[in-house]
Amino acid sequence: MALFGFGKKKEEEKKTSACACSCGCSENKAENAATECCSDLKDGEICCIKVLGAGCKSCHEQYENAKLAVKDMGLSVEVEYITDMQKVMEYGVMSMPALVVNEKVVSKGKVLKAADVVALLHKSGV
Repeated sequence: MALFGFGKKKEEEKKTSACACSCGCSENKAENAATECCSDLKDGEICCIKVLGAGCKSCHEQYENAKLAVKDMGLSVEVEYITDMQKVMEYGVMSMPALVVNEKVVSKGKVLKAADVVALLHKSGV
């Protein structure tokens, strides 16, 4: 469908689109990586924490609170901050900020304090 070269770029973008985990792999590989990442975890372990947002003050505050909570708990997990709307939409989130733990959305639409994030992570089994 690349008549006169139009549409060609869109087709190429679809082939090289980045995954939700920001590692640069293809989407199919990303789906497998996300399930592999979290599939061999023992109960209560955390492989990844992500804050989904638009880059606004509230979303940035959620990111900082999540990092503080991870630090307070002594976890060796890096908190990822995702502002790419296409990646955010892949999680089905419409209200931000959102918190994702082990590829599962656990909070959306409100800024959690660091203590609330700690409580949420403990509730997740950590």
